[in-house]
Amino acid sequence: MTSTSRGIDVSAYQAAQNWTALKADGLTFAFAKASEGQKSHDTRFTTHIKGIKAAGLIAGAYHFAWPNQSAAAEAANYIAAVKPYAGRGFLHWLDLERYEDGRNYSGKTAAQIKAYAAAWVAAVQKAFPGQRVGIYTSASDIAAGRVPAGVPLWYPAYPGASVDTYAEAEKHARPAPSGRTVTFWQFTSTPLDRSICYLSPSALKAWAKGEANEDEAKPYTPPAFPAGLAPNKAKPSAVTLQRALKAAGYMPKAVPESPHYGPQTQAGVIKFHNAHPQYRAAGKKSDPAIGPKGWAYLFRLAYGK
Repeated sequence: MTSTSRGIDVSAYQAAQNWTALKADGLTFAFAKASEGQKSHDTRFTTHIKGIKAAGLIAGAYHFAWPNQSAAAEAANYIAAVKPYAGRGFLHWLDLERYEDGRNYSGKTAAQIKAYAAAWVAAVQKAFPGQRVGIYTSASDIAAGRVPAGVPLWYPAYPGASVDTYAEAEKHARPAPSGRTVTFWQFTSTPLDRSICYLSPSALKAWAKGEANEDEAKPYTPPAFPAGLAPNKAKPSAVTLQRALKAAGYMPKAVPESPHYGPQTQAGVIKFHNAHPQYRAAGKKSDPAIGPKGWAYLFRLAYGK
């Protein structure tokens, strides 16, 4: 099971929290609503964010999007709200979700909403160089093509009673809406909005500070694992692949583990394929995608199985 971090998010709808107690109970991160649209600021943002930071939690804020307004004006509104609190390690989120009556999406196509989101993200990245900026959004928005590629995703999806605790969420399969990799999963809204992050607390802290290795940058959906080789019959993770590549001598042992199939992992697979071309895709001299037969042979090389 991939190591995870636990967190919550709050807004004006929630009273002040005992953040110190929550941290002692295992919380790693917390996000607070900062703003909405072109002018609105959340009335409890200052209280929430001060408490989050004072407790030493990984802090972040989010802005509720109105894609039928000006992306530049909305980014400026958010930037003004969070500027006193944002620093290295602070996470920024665009809450891209449609109101039930559609009033914040009205009159805009999927392509226009996607362009709005990209412009908002770019403006916030420019205001806070080196700080992470991502998007909170639904499966329907992703499927409709409203979400830019290449940004961290915080994904809400509620399985119900079967997944209403952190422990249950951590055992559940990692969501992959429309094949996209999610970094954070908001799995319930009861009694608070609760999420897990698919990074350990130490890795999340490094990632938030921009220190994570380059493998964090690109998503990866692992292939089916060869029968009989997967621990507990689970699908292999990128970390499992990295460990096998290292054990077989195709990846330097100093490369940090990562939950994503990024450039360094791909380079290791290419090295494996160059040594064993029978397992690469036909006609490819440098194949970065490993298939079931390649998995099986790599694991025999790595572990003698």
